Amino acid sequence: MNQIKSVPVPADVESKFKAFLKDLGIEDKTGFHQSLLREQWKLNRDGTSPAEMRLFHRVVREMRYANKVFMPYRNIKKLCIFGSARTPTHKPEAVSSHDFAKLMTNANFMTITGGGDGIMGAAQAGAGKEHSFGLNITLPFEQHANEVIDGDPKLINFHYFFTRKLFFLRESHAVALFPGGFGTMDEGFEALTLIQTGKARVIPLVMVDAPGGNFWKTFDHYIREHIYADGLISKEDFHLYKITDNLEEARKEIVNFYYNFHSYRYVKDHLVIRTQREVPAGALKRLQEDFEDILLPGSSIQQRKAFPEESNEPEIAHLPRLVMNFNRRATGRLRQLIDRLNDF
Repeated sequence: MNQIKSVPVPADVESKFKAFLKDLGIEDKTGFHQSLLREQWKLNRDGTSPAEMRLFHRVVREMRYANKVFMPYRNIKKLCIFGSARTPTHKPEAVSSHDFAKLMTNANFMTITGGGDGIMGAAQAGAGKEHSFGLNITLPFEQHANEVIDGDPKLINFHYFFTRKLFFLRESHAVALFPGGFGTMDEGFEALTLIQTGKARVIPLVMVDAPGGNFWKTFDHYIREHIYADGLISKEDFHLYKITDNLEEARKEIVNFYYNFHSYRYVKDHLVIRTQREVPAGALKRLQEDFEDILLPGSSIQQRKAFPEESNEPEIAHLPRLVMNFNRRATGRLRQLIDRLNDF
């Protein structure tokens, strides 16, 4: 696999970076601060144009500010709701969005939307300003902040779609898609693609129809009749999303996902799944047998305590761990494994 080649920076420049950070009182234990200065030096060396520098500056500024806004709420689970800004609030889809956000607020989730009107505004009215984030995008038409989130410190205005998209999934513990246009479809496929390819963590994704509606049922029919039938996705990929018109069923899909499962991360080549409770020995053996197909040859599923590399997350160091060498391909099967863990 080709990697981005790192061109060495002269030693005297590196020394100046270290002295500069020291003068600012910045403790650079990870080396990332110096690395950022290094990339800035390279941008200048490469002859980057002023227009390109404005782009890089704006991207970093947007990401820094969004990170600052979310930081105080990192210990609270969040639901991202997508849907059309054009849907009138009296329509069944918008009413469902409002009621679902309220349900999830009662389940101790905060709500993230694109900050616009329609289904997004209805969701934020259901969640309430205190429990809402708005990730607005500046457009020449249509998109403006809804009255619930307008003026709130948790409203973030993005210039670029890609930085906005990054924070939608980075900060969300679940995604709910209500009927919408190109933007909603784009966000839905983006979420599915990133989860399927392992570029985003596995989280619940529910597609919520209006009561008795068939917007997402029709979508699912297309996926099955064309994309799956033509061999473009795997059967297990259908476990990555759920379609329902029942709000309580949608709520359970999200809340139950975190009944025993807590989170996961990679430590070197090991997938480390953190759980609320230990898996009984007999059940662990059955997991090994039933999910051997997603493990690298000769590897097994083991239960252990936290790795030393997880010391940067001391608040969850006490949680039990399942450790395995996941093949990093069968994400739908990984979702099935997580569902199985939630039976314990």
